[in-house]
Amino acid sequence: MIKIQTVVLTALIVAGSIFSANAQDASAILKKMDDVMYSPKDMTGKNKIILIDKANKQEIREATIQQKGNDKRIFRFTAPASQSGIAVLSLPDDIMYLYLPAFGKERRIATSAKNQNFAGTDFSYEDMESVLFSVKYTPKLVKTEGNVYTLELTPIGDKSDYSKVMVQVNRTDYYPELMEYYDKGNTKVKEAKYTFKKIGNYWNAAEIEMTDLKKNHKTKMQMSDVKYDTGLTDDDLTVRKLKQ
Repeated sequence: MIKIQTVVLTALIVAGSIFSANAQDASAILKKMDDVMYSPKDMTGKNKIILIDKANKQEIREATIQQKGNDKRIFRFTAPASQSGIAVLSLPDDIMYLYLPAFGKERRIATSAKNQNFAGTDFSYEDMESVLFSVKYTPKLVKTEGNVYTLELTPIGDKSDYSKVMVQVNRTDYYPELMEYYDKGNTKVKEAKYTFKKIGNYWNAAEIEMTDLKKNHKTKMQMSDVKYDTGLTDDDLTVRKLKQ
């Protein structure tokens, strides 16, 4: 009997150690991914947005993006004229604002509305937030295969519209290659494919292709004219600047 208890206790200790190591590994991997995606002090660039419907018909838009640190971002459409000026501002503490030139005023986006698509794209307001993944999700290392870590990210709290996000992280450079988004019914509803390129000392998401699997609709965001560490200040990313 003592031998059986010892074996069981040893198995539990080993299992606990494996679980602890897995959690530490997953957290370390996710933090490294955050470091890659949010390492610059600031970033500015241009964005070409290509909307592709199920008949492969394309609609092209243009935008600018400003990012400071890991929690402040302004994304603003510049073309076509019908979209020009529409902008979204992401700030710390789960705060987001939308500016619509036709109304001449900004409105705060409620947490309950962040699952809605942003300006006809396949990115939701939640997808447009500037928040560290390690702050928003609890990670679990699912497998290591080839040059990819696969993490399962579970939202912390009840503010996300996703039940989980599966992310494939490059094992060499720690940028995301693929993210798969699951709804509350645990059905995969969207996926984002990433293409990263090195610009100076930083990895840049040169293209993100987001696919809405239910609508069979895609949005490609292609970055260009990217500049890092230009000296953006907090005053450059405010509600006042959102309306200019």
